[in-house]
Amino acid sequence: MNSHNAYSYVSPRRKIPDRSLTLVSSRAQRGICFFFFLYLLYLPCASAAPGRAECNSIPSKILSRPVPYCVLLPASFDADKTRRFPVLYFLHGLGDNEQSFLRTGAWNLVEDLREKGRLKDFLIATPAGEASFYINSRDGKVRYEDFLLQEFFPFIERRYRARPGRANRAISGISMGGYGAFHLAFAHPQLFSSVSAHSAALIEKLPAFLSGNGGVPASGRSRLLGSVFGLPPDPAFWERNSPLALARTALLSGMKIYFDCGSEDDFGFEAGAAALDKILTSRKIPHEFHLYPGRHDWSYFASHVEASLSFHSALFP
Repeated sequence: MNSHNAYSYVSPRRKIPDRSLTLVSSRAQRGICFFFFLYLLYLPCASAAPGRAECNSIPSKILSRPVPYCVLLPASFDADKTRRFPVLYFLHGLGDNEQSFLRTGAWNLVEDLREKGRLKDFLIATPAGEASFYINSRDGKVRYEDFLLQEFFPFIERRYRARPGRANRAISGISMGGYGAFHLAFAHPQLFSSVSAHSAALIEKLPAFLSGNGGVPASGRSRLLGSVFGLPPDPAFWERNSPLALARTALLSGMKIYFDCGSEDDFGFEAGAAALDKILTSRKIPHEFHLYPGRHDWSYFASHVEASLSFHSALFP
């Protein structure tokens, strides 16, 4: 592999170097900074060797460019060079990048949970998804799903000593990343043993969503979808890729599913989450779904990300 701006962070308690990142809003940025300020204030001193994060990029022939990524490695990864690990792919939301897990303080949470014996040792891989929704675009110019399946997943599992097999592979995401996690898990159920999402961008009826009903105007909702689904968005293409449509027919036997959403989600994604719950329930597919008080912001995500981490950890062999 050709290295491209490779660097490692040795301790999650240290400040993460700056990299261009645009959060959803300044309000969201203030909210998450305040949340993790409180978290760090009461964080106990580390008593065990810390893990590290390795950030690099993979040259992609499919996308014709290098794609940045980060991998969070437990301390045991360096301590035992023969050991292999399960891997959780974590997909960021719109406006974030591959470093979102580092910059928001979620890595501190992971390390703290491990010190307390509440998380197993597994890898967390976070690719830069930009505004792709983690699928192949309608015009075929950005084949991001192909990149993940054919290049990124095999690369991560080869380079970072991942354990082989479905039982050792899980996927999760926030907002746009939640859409991507569900899409990939439902479209390729042979690859993943479990899937989770927080405030996934699930839309039951695209025309109603684009009409602008709710707290975000029509222009903002259209910008959320970007050019991935066509300009204007193509309802037929949306339906083919929608996790809700896939959930109706996907072979989900043995897949473990967790998701939650804020009851006052700014984009109305709670309705899509409820629709997914209804579909899975009608098919008698076991799953865990929660509707919690909260909006579509980082204060909500930060309050619930531990649930999905613990969910996957408990399921890994």
